[in-house]
Amino acid sequence: MNWNFVNYNCEERVGFITLNRPEKRNALNAQFVTELKEAFTHAEKDTDCKVIVLKAKGDAFCAGADLAYLQELQSNSYDENLADSTHLMELFQQIYTLSKVVIAQVQGHAIAGGCGLASVCDLAIATTESKFGYSEVKIGFIPAIVSVFLIKQIGVAKSKELLLIGKIVSAEEAQSFGLINKVSTKEKLESSVMDIAQSLVKTASADSLALTKQLINGVSDKSISEGFEWAAEMNAKSRESNDCKKGIAAFLNKEKLNW
Repeated sequence: MNWNFVNYNCEERVGFITLNRPEKRNALNAQFVTELKEAFTHAEKDTDCKVIVLKAKGDAFCAGADLAYLQELQSNSYDENLADSTHLMELFQQIYTLSKVVIAQVQGHAIAGGCGLASVCDLAIATTESKFGYSEVKIGFIPAIVSVFLIKQIGVAKSKELLLIGKIVSAEEAQSFGLINKVSTKEKLESSVMDIAQSLVKTASADSLALTKQLINGVSDKSISEGFEWAAEMNAKSRESNDCKKGIAAFLNKEKLNW
């Protein structure tokens, strides 16, 4: 399935959402964001898709916001700019709360909103050549939306270093910061991503993946005591699922599971 700036296909239960605006370094404008939201909605509903991979065409993964588009918005009213900002926020929130695991396959630079797009995914794997960072302060802008999940992800001190200085870091540094999970060579990037995706497809229950993602997101928003209560509720909920019943029965009967 294809849009103007986004492609979607599913192979071996892995849904691939591809950023396809390479001539603009996959920079985001309103139409691009709309198409991404539609693609993620389609992938979530696709019964053949169990895991989602977000990748890109061209040399860059995503250069963030299309600055020419942002310049056009400068004549907008506050309410018009708020609507556009909310549009982007909804994309990040959609990925963060999606019931399916999303893996970012980062083949090139991911800067500003592009860095946010990669790091809001559940897992992110990048090439040794990839660069990451939030450069908004250098053009008089602010990394507002990404800050919401970034601070939860890497902590206040590291977030300040990235967001205030506008520091651009290597893939290895991004991994040490906690922005991404793994660094691969360019030649092995696709196979490294597929190894993880297929491991999730073959060895993990779809219900368990969805509930675990919900658990992690829920616990991170709560105090310790509230987190324990939430975890107990999720534990009880998971015991009622068909996948849990199937998994326990298979384990006790020493049967091989095929998820």
